Amino acid sequence: MAAISKSMKKMIAFIVVMAIILFVLVVASPFYILVEGNQAVITRFGSIVATRMDAGLYLKIPVIDQVTVYPKLVLSLDGDPQRIPTKENQFIIVDTTSRWKIVDPVKFYQNFTTLNNAYNRLSDIVDSSTRTVITQNRLSEIVRSSNIINEMDFEEAAPEDEDTKDIAELVNGATESEAVSKGRRELSRQMTENANRLVHQYGIDLLDILPRQIKYSDELTESVYSRMIKERNQVAQAYRSNGEGKKAEWLGKLENKKQTISSEAYKRAEEIRGVADAEAARIYAEAYNKDAEFYAFWKSMESYKKTLKNNNATYSTSMDYFDYLYSSDGKR
Repeated sequence: MAAISKSMKKMIAFIVVMAIILFVLVVASPFYILVEGNQAVITRFGSIVATRMDAGLYLKIPVIDQVTVYPKLVLSLDGDPQRIPTKENQFIIVDTTSRWKIVDPVKFYQNFTTLNNAYNRLSDIVDSSTRTVITQNRLSEIVRSSNIINEMDFEEAAPEDEDTKDIAELVNGATESEAVSKGRRELSRQMTENANRLVHQYGIDLLDILPRQIKYSDELTESVYSRMIKERNQVAQAYRSNGEGKKAEWLGKLENKKQTISSEAYKRAEEIRGVADAEAARIYAEAYNKDAEFYAFWKSMESYKKTLKNNNATYSTSMDYFDYLYSSDGKR
């Protein structure tokens, strides 16, 4: 019995030792794996004792050492929409997105410990930098990146169309926008630069801040619509004015052409009339020379026909003019 009891005690001791070893290997393993794309900070009793930047299998003191893993990849941060006034005191709603990465895990751990804490602090810094830059610049600088609208040459589209050129000159005065000296890309760079002055101390590199969406506030939307309507009305008026000018020009040309045609026609008619009168005079002369008495009679009849048809009464017939009308024989 004593021998059996001693053997069982050894067996139990062996099982206990194996259980302890298994517990250390499974529950409190001295090994940990750092996968690709991650980095780690190892702390012992709250103090940083090491960092791991490369993937691999590493050793730690079980229970005592704590491994905090952070990503080395580029992370994104979507900001909340902000209502921000521009330099002209026009309110817009700006929604940004940012890209950042952890470049110094020691500083990052000392300042934030967790990613959630970093997100909260970084969001405040990005919002502050965005607000600072936008309030110092005009609306046109924020919503546009270049002066391509102002630099477009309308005449190049239709160089042979003189009417289009005239309209372009009128329209350009109504549609020309404010010149952009910086533009949205430059403002994004300034936002990033301002924010990086603060986040570098936290072991963070902020790659960029980009306005994901820019919306007009309600009161500014109404103002923008009114301005757009005004500009479109100016463009429409430019077309109407150009059309009225062209109409007046063509009516003037039409009237001049009409006067020229009438003048030429009158000149031609007078020439024909002159030739006809000369021919008639010649014929009359020939007729008179052949029978002077008949010629006098015929001319008198033509005269009576013209002068007496509207006369209701004649007070005297003793004039030579009526010789052919009242003479008994129809002669003088």
